[in-house]
Amino acid sequence: MFGAHVVLVNDSSFNSDEKGMTGPKVIEILEKNGFNVIGKSKVSDERYKIEDELIRLAAEKEIKLIVTAGGTGCAIRDNTPEATLNVCERIVPGLSEEMRRCSALKVRNAILSRGVCGIRHGTLIINLPGNPDAAEENLEFIIDLLPYALEIMSEEKIDCSKTGTQRHRR
Repeated sequence: MFGAHVVLVNDSSFNSDEKGMTGPKVIEILEKNGFNVIGKSKVSDERYKIEDELIRLAAEKEIKLIVTAGGTGCAIRDNTPEATLNVCERIVPGLSEEMRRCSALKVRNAILSRGVCGIRHGTLIINLPGNPDAAEENLEFIIDLLPYALEIMSEEKIDCSKTGTQRHRR
């Protein structure tokens, strides 16, 4: 079971006591799919605050997956993709491409999402939209790929003949 942490990125949720539905929905999907959600946190839309939180969480050995929700649109305060790219050593473009592709089949303006996915110190970071329904939908599009991605990220040498592609196909 891989450890996960959910980060809500949004000035309004950060500054209010109101409980949004995005965090609980994301946590529910992760737990339903075998992830151990170790924690959740909120951070404002300021790029350096997002970067600091991602760096702090990726340094924790038990966290192998960080899922952010919010700050992926085209508004001036949407800084999550830039913060994520600044802290990641490698990107995993296929995951964000798949989320955009599947979302755009349902809602045309989903193609405007700027969310990215990347790796920092062996921790996979995934950006989801802040809207509860969009976050849930996007995570569902890729959730089946995450255990395999985390598994191969944790191996030093990979036997390509045993990549597990059959067991992770839909």
